[in-house]
Amino acid sequence: MSEQPEEVSSSAAALFDLRTVIALLFGVYGIVLTLLGLFDNDPRQLEKSAGIDMNLWTGIGMLVIAVVFLAWVRLRPPATS
Repeated sequence: MSEQPEEVSSSAAALFDLRTVIALLFGVYGIVLTLLGLFDNDPRQLEKSAGIDMNLWTGIGMLVIAVVFLAWVRLRPPATS
């Protein structure tokens, strides 16, 4: 019976780990920016950024950062006492 509370506390610690929260925020904003970059093609915006779709590339970068944070949590789980 002592095994189950450790598993619960370990999964709760992983869920509320700061890295997980940061990954979630980067992921949500990354999805929004990627979708804006894909579907909101305004020629005036492209002119301002020298022809580079900044929303698309920033969104993809944020999604990559979110994956890195999630991999970090997965590879080095938070220590539980």
